Amino acid sequence: MKFLPLIWAGLKRKKLRTALTLLSIFIAFMLFAFLGALKQALSGGVSMAGLDRLIVRHKVSLIQTLPESYKARIQGVAGVAAVCHQTWFGGIYQDPKNFFPNMPVEPAEFCAMFPEFVLSDAEKSAWLNTRTGAVVGRSTAKRFNWKVGDRIPLRSPIWLEPIGQSQWQFDIVGIFDGAKKGSDTSQLFFRYDYFEEARQREKGQVGWYTVRIADPDQAAKIATAIDREFANSPYETKTEPEGAFAQGFAQQIGDIGSIVMAVVGAVFFTILLVAGNTMVQSVRERTEELGVLKAIGFSNVLVLLLVLIESCCIAIIGGFGGLGIAWLIIASGNPIPSLLPVFILPTQSLVTGAGLAVALGLVAGALPAWQAMRLRISEALRRGA
Repeated sequence: MKFLPLIWAGLKRKKLRTALTLLSIFIAFMLFAFLGALKQALSGGVSMAGLDRLIVRHKVSLIQTLPESYKARIQGVAGVAAVCHQTWFGGIYQDPKNFFPNMPVEPAEFCAMFPEFVLSDAEKSAWLNTRTGAVVGRSTAKRFNWKVGDRIPLRSPIWLEPIGQSQWQFDIVGIFDGAKKGSDTSQLFFRYDYFEEARQREKGQVGWYTVRIADPDQAAKIATAIDREFANSPYETKTEPEGAFAQGFAQQIGDIGSIVMAVVGAVFFTILLVAGNTMVQSVRERTEELGVLKAIGFSNVLVLLLVLIESCCIAIIGGFGGLGIAWLIIASGNPIPSLLPVFILPTQSLVTGAGLAVALGLVAGALPAWQAMRLRISEALRRGA
């Protein structure tokens, strides 16, 4: 571009001011990227939830259990295609800080219900034939350097010691991956029959049921029918879509989406003022130069475009740089896997951030560009004299 030297000269006119403006935009967009990753980590389960799956839990609270006998009754409700149950185990590996999700399940039914957890046929077979067998997600296996064949001990503050043992022992028979980007591979699943035989209390009780329905459009009707089945019983239920169940977990610490938007909005507005002020000062300082450009034949539109491009260069270099560095940091690994099972920067956040960077440049440069376009040659030269 033949006008690039003019733009570059404008950026270099006040090097310190340009550098500080770039740094502020850089930090703002790094923050935007990290907030996007945090939002994905805390609410990613909502987007990964199956549209054809419902969760049946105790009406009072998730920590209340349900009878295992409810499974047959749920299967009898019209529109229900399959049922499996899970129970929160709360196992800890070696140290209390080594927390990760783990729960007993019925392997065959669980694998059929959740095809997004990918296991080989050999691993599924080993799980079905090993009483103490467990399968673990790839991220947790990497975190603790576990491999197939390892025997791992877990302590559970909820279920205490198993009958006849000082702690729970599990044999790793498989390591699963996620079928989709962003799948949670921090979990460990083990056999319910081993758990039921060894636990000392609440035998015959499970945490919640996952229900696959034949027609997702009938979800509300089927959920109502399931809850009606157990109305006025000692264990009344609340049935909701899997996405709503996951959203409930995320909202226990607040509305993440609103928090992110509030922070990003405040930062964007602040940086807009900074960048806008920078461009206004730059144009004011170059009044005589702009007058000379117009005097030698530069049109009003061309002057406007030069100022806008200069503003966009600052915003794009700072914004894209912040997004890029944040992406590299996030891609290097999860800083707190015990709290954030999934930590990735969604493509949507990158695209949105790039769009915001361009918009920032256009909005911040709009007023000074308009002023430069309307500047009269005689007035510009008189101000510079």
